[in-house]
Amino acid sequence: MKNKSRLAGKLMRRYLLLTGGMILIFIIFPLILKMVLSSRTWYYSDPLYPLLNFVNRMLVPILALVAVVIWVSGTFLFIRRAANYLNETLAAAKQLVQEPEKEIELSDDLADFAVEMNRLRVRSLLHQQAAHDAEQKKNDLIVYLAHDLRTPLTSIIGYLTLLEESPELPPEIRGKYTGITLDKAYRLENLINEFFEITRFNLASVSLTTHPTELSVMLQQLSYEFLPLMSEKNLSWEQELASDIWVDIDTEKFERVLDNLIKNAINYADPGTSLNLHLAQKNNQGLLTLENQGATIPEDKLARIFEPFYRGDSARGTQSGGTGLGLPIAKELVESHHGTLQAKSSEGTFTMILTLPLSSTHQATYTITHS
Repeated sequence: MKNKSRLAGKLMRRYLLLTGGMILIFIIFPLILKMVLSSRTWYYSDPLYPLLNFVNRMLVPILALVAVVIWVSGTFLFIRRAANYLNETLAAAKQLVQEPEKEIELSDDLADFAVEMNRLRVRSLLHQQAAHDAEQKKNDLIVYLAHDLRTPLTSIIGYLTLLEESPELPPEIRGKYTGITLDKAYRLENLINEFFEITRFNLASVSLTTHPTELSVMLQQLSYEFLPLMSEKNLSWEQELASDIWVDIDTEKFERVLDNLIKNAINYADPGTSLNLHLAQKNNQGLLTLENQGATIPEDKLARIFEPFYRGDSARGTQSGGTGLGLPIAKELVESHHGTLQAKSSEGTFTMILTLPLSSTHQATYTITHS
């Protein structure tokens, strides 16, 4: 509104100055000319006398007619200029819709409008990008959860297959495997519920409920649950877990981190090798490393393994190689715990290095949950 008033005032001043100035010129000039011509005596025999006599008698009507003509012409010119401004503004509005990436340029008189429209254009682009990012994030989260459904489902299938193929198992072992399978089934159910409530889940601002947890106990329980899956590739554990390393974590979400890391190690480990799991304290952090033997990953690919949907070995199917979401999910959740997650690969060894700040409280008990 302020820019509109400024432009209207500018046009009105120009209009008054132009029309008023022209009217004054065409009125004053004939009066001056009359005074000059009156300084001499004109006779009937002079060729200009009839014309000058007519002008002298009709001077007032002629001046009025000239003033009207000038006023009408000036008004027409300024109306046409205002229409040009309107057309220019409409063209800029059309460009704002059809080509929002292109900067809007207007004439000097409309410079204020150009600045305001470019501000609107930038704001609109930011809103569009935010809406696109939100939609992309929502779609990614749906895929993330769909990916995570596979982890408990794989464990369920593994334990049920083991129970079916080993009818001679002692009742206590069979009961233990049945209990683990039921826990995994509950976890699968909760993940499905989370899938249907995806619009209320935002990975960029994960809500954590942390508790002091002894990490070695959690690792021992989780690593044991992957034995059926490891047996399919004749893999074994080599563990060196320091005790009394407490960290503040959301056990449910951090279990997802470890699930993804261990499953990734199993998927890409060479058959008949071992997975090396080490936990130690370094300065004021817990240091966890997970190694598996397999193909060396080149540096250019290693730098991309935490990108969503990137799979280092495109020759693998999604059944064995995953969808490329496990490690990005793990990194996102680790960083939400103020930790770090890195990867190294050399001489046929792939290593995940995870660090977490130590807890300031060392008195707690950890009970693994599958929710």
